[in-house]
Amino acid sequence: MKYLTLIIVSSLLLACGESLSFKTPDKQQIEKEIAKGNFSEAKKMIALYVALDTLTPSEKYQMTFRAEQLDRIAKDFSRKDTFVTKYIKRHYPTVTQEEIANWERTNALENMIIDGEKVYFHAAARNLFRIDKEAAMHFKHPNEGQSDSLDRFLEWYIPKLIGQSNKSGKILDSPVEMKVQYTLTVKPGEVPAGETIRVWMPYPRTDIASQTNIQLLQVSQPQYIISPDTYQHKSIYMEQKAVEGKPTVFSYEFQYTSYAQVFSFSPEQVQPYDTSGLLYKTYTRERAPHILFSGNIRKAVEEVVKDETNPYIKVRKIYEWIDSNFPWASAREYSTIDNIPEYVLANKHGDCGQVSLLFITMARAAGIPAKWQSGWMMHPGNKNLHDWAEVYFQGIGWVPVDQSFGRVPGNEDNQEAYYFFTKGLDPYRLVVNQDISQPFYPGKIHPRSETVDFQRGEVEWRGENLYFGRWSYNMDIEYL
Repeated sequence: MKYLTLIIVSSLLLACGESLSFKTPDKQQIEKEIAKGNFSEAKKMIALYVALDTLTPSEKYQMTFRAEQLDRIAKDFSRKDTFVTKYIKRHYPTVTQEEIANWERTNALENMIIDGEKVYFHAAARNLFRIDKEAAMHFKHPNEGQSDSLDRFLEWYIPKLIGQSNKSGKILDSPVEMKVQYTLTVKPGEVPAGETIRVWMPYPRTDIASQTNIQLLQVSQPQYIISPDTYQHKSIYMEQKAVEGKPTVFSYEFQYTSYAQVFSFSPEQVQPYDTSGLLYKTYTRERAPHILFSGNIRKAVEEVVKDETNPYIKVRKIYEWIDSNFPWASAREYSTIDNIPEYVLANKHGDCGQVSLLFITMARAAGIPAKWQSGWMMHPGNKNLHDWAEVYFQGIGWVPVDQSFGRVPGNEDNQEAYYFFTKGLDPYRLVVNQDISQPFYPGKIHPRSETVDFQRGEVEWRGENLYFGRWSYNMDIEYL
């Protein structure tokens, strides 16, 4: 890899024809080219920049990843206008070019210019009918939409859950026992034969009160490492040598018990915060690059929270506002977004992790301690990667908040059920992570595929990271 970089840099210098007077570009010049969509030119400039002897290893690592990030963005924005127009017309045959142009201007039809060509996010056409209310009226194929089976399940299940908790007097209640098999498969030919493939896969945390009786039943590799709970991304690590022409398969099986968390406190029971304590200071502070109290964030908090002082009511106001204004839509890879809450505010939509980060940032800016939690949602027929949050209420403790689940439909007359996910969580969860962008154990050498979260897995060999698409993952759940 080092020799390849030297060859590229030498070629670039010769192409300039001014090797003695050539000036190496700086970061600001590189970012200007990226902002203009000149990705190919920016990558050439980065190759020259990282050849500087004055850079630290950390600076070279960061700039090399910046070039890789451009490739990831280009992979996400892979659709051409012919595909997008055809998809829209299939659902809305009478759409006008003016309407399409307007959606492009507002980015309801997410697009960008890369190397002089307009390209669209690969899910932009489908997302349009989720984001824009007028477009949604024309969507004709319900089988291509999100299943409403989860909404129907929660509509009757959440009141039942609350009733059971009120009867038992327990916060942790209604346990569900599940057996899980997780498999990660590296495609043939992605790693040279004989080279060792390193894999991290999500594993259930053992430091969560709502998640108990974790038993590892079977592992494909005789040697493996389960990370300590001191690591905020919980993983099981394995290695295996690649074989010519064959997929490389890693798998494990475990079972565990997951409890619902049902908090029934009233707003008046929340005590004033000890603002001098370490917990409060830690979880109400900014943390770059995603949790920043920008002008946009501060303005939103002021408009939503106003002069409210009760911590729980502040949380509910923020929760309602996000739920009302930012519909779910398929997400770009998080590693391609510089600041996720700002992205949600600008584009008026977000998936579970994106709206959760917006909620966490707004809550902290409003003086409410908040943090990340994520893993999988394990609901029958609706298993998926999933992210949510936790907030701290003085006198109550840490309380889960699932922003993307929103208010529970069909329960408008039952406030406890309607706002359940502002202070509760159902038992169909697998908790893997307690924070964002944290290190792995054992440590990873190359840049991660997912720089924020950890749910699918991470794969590398000594030569490079294996990005999404070069391997697959699968989870099978048995409800015991």
